[in-house]
Parts: sequence; structure tokens; C-alpha cells
Amino acid sequence: MAKLFLIIGSTFCMLSVALGAFAAHGLKHHVSEYAVGIFKTAAEYQMTHGLAIIVVAFLLKWGLQMKWAGYLFIAGIMLFSGSLYLLALTGAKWLGPITPMGGMCFIFGWLVIIYKSAKQSF
Repeated sequence: MAKLFLIIGSTFCMLSVALGAFAAHGLKHHVSEYAVGIFKTAAEYQMTHGLAIIVVAFLLKWGLQMKWAGYLFIAGIMLFSGSLYLLALTGAKWLGPITPMGGMCFIFGWLVIIYKSAKQSF
């Protein structure tokens, strides 16, 4: 499981760099500055939580049971960043309610880490 989270987290981080570069160089001539900002926010949160998934991989390797945090971060990236990428590219307003669900996944992922860490003796 740790290896899988390491691969998934690294993949999300790599894609975040590529998508951020796309926003900075290729996207700005095709959509509004507002849409570029939305796209950059999606890439930023994807990078942050891709790194969090990598941290989960190491926590699992150390024997801490944090896999639900990893699952929640993956879901958060898909829902939060994914909906923002699509919103920026398409302008589809119906995607708006999906974004907060991804944000809640991020929050619950961090809560899992807090809870499991508080219960663990180091």
C-alpha cells in the first residue's frame, strides 16, 4: 500500500507541475485571467495533497495506519482540483458544488492524520 501511495502521490505532483506550466504559458491566451487563477488554484492544491499522499506512504511504511487519509486526499484531488480544472476550461457552473466536497475530503484526510497521530505513541 505504501508503494502505491508513493507512486500515486508522485504522479499527482508531476501532473501538477505540468498543469501549472500549462496554466502559466498556454492557457492564458485562451481563457480569462479569472479562469487561469482557478486553474492555478487547482494545481496548487493538487501539489500540496500529492505531497500529503507521499507523506502518508512514509507513515504507512513506519507502521502508522493512515491509509484512509491517503484515500481521502486522492478523492479530494479528483473532486476539488478536477472540478476546478473543468470549471476553468469549460465555464460549466454546475461543477461548483463538487469543489467543496473535494475540500471536505482534504479536511477529513488531515483529521485522520491528526486523530491517528494523537492515538499513536512515538
